[in-house]
Amino acid sequence: MSGPNTDYDPVEVTPLQAEQVEAARDAALAAIAAAADLEELKAVRLEHAGDRSPLALANREIGALPPQARKEAGQRVGQARGAVNKALAARTEVLEAEHEERMLVEETVDVTLPTDKVPAGGRHPLTTGAELIADIFLAMGWEIAEGPLVEAEWLNFDALNLGPDHPARTMQDTFWTEPAENHVVLRTQTSPVQARTMLTRKPPIYIACPGRVFRTDEYDATHSPMFHQVEGLVVDEGISMAHLKGTLDHFAASMFGEGIDTRFRPSYFPFTEPSAEVDLRCFVCRGVEADSCRTCKGEGWIEWGGCGVVNPRVLTACGVDPETYTGFAFGMGIDRSLMFRHGITDLRSFFEGDVRFTPAFGTEL
Repeated sequence: MSGPNTDYDPVEVTPLQAEQVEAARDAALAAIAAAADLEELKAVRLEHAGDRSPLALANREIGALPPQARKEAGQRVGQARGAVNKALAARTEVLEAEHEERMLVEETVDVTLPTDKVPAGGRHPLTTGAELIADIFLAMGWEIAEGPLVEAEWLNFDALNLGPDHPARTMQDTFWTEPAENHVVLRTQTSPVQARTMLTRKPPIYIACPGRVFRTDEYDATHSPMFHQVEGLVVDEGISMAHLKGTLDHFAASMFGEGIDTRFRPSYFPFTEPSAEVDLRCFVCRGVEADSCRTCKGEGWIEWGGCGVVNPRVLTACGVDPETYTGFAFGMGIDRSLMFRHGITDLRSFFEGDVRFTPAFGTEL
């Protein structure tokens, strides 16, 4: 059995030679001193004090030495690594202090300067517009009625005198739910709310019905498959077209300013008879300089909606005696009305969620 190798010369292990250890230490100290900031010092730490640094690799070689040679080599490498770690700690303290001083200078806030106001944002104009319209009718003593967005075919069409062959029932205008035999649609107008009210209440009835409606329209600057309407319904004794005209004149003046009135043009709607298209006096030129007005294009009037006296067939379908009661109904687009009121040229601005759009309207219209 052989004895320990007493003739092993540790100088033969190159990483443990005194010159090599001192060179690695000096290189580390020089790099530490040259580090200009904490990021550079981090890189230096990895290169000269990390697991793959020259001194760390030299430290691993100590285990291969015979016992009598380990002490001297261990002291040599340990002192070098200690010097490097001490230098790292000292340089880190200096650089951290410099970093804090620099941050205090660069990020100083002058609290004596006036501050900008935090933007208040704004509510969506369709929300505030619908509330404004509701307030107009509530002030007249009317009620606000609401109904479901998904509606029975009978309430959306049949009760309103739209027969089975009416073109509005086709897929070109209506979103039908599946299965088709359930006869359920996304409401194409808020008129079903009027039918529901007449079926559940006795006259007199004075209601306004704002809400979302759906039609299979193209999505462009003037059309959308989802938009907003407000419809009004009055059912009482002795109601005539004169009451309808006075109501719409008041509505127009409340929305667009004093002096704005309406005119009727004969038209046809299945649920009213007689029926009329409602035109709004141009709120820009007020009909005075219509030839040069870009809003009404020389007409002096702007198309606004539809209206008429409630068809007796609709009253009968909803359980109201047409011999005793008469009424009127009207409908306008809320989106279209707000486009008129605020000069908005693209309907898509209401629906595309651009946060820059709503602040201009504030919190109230």
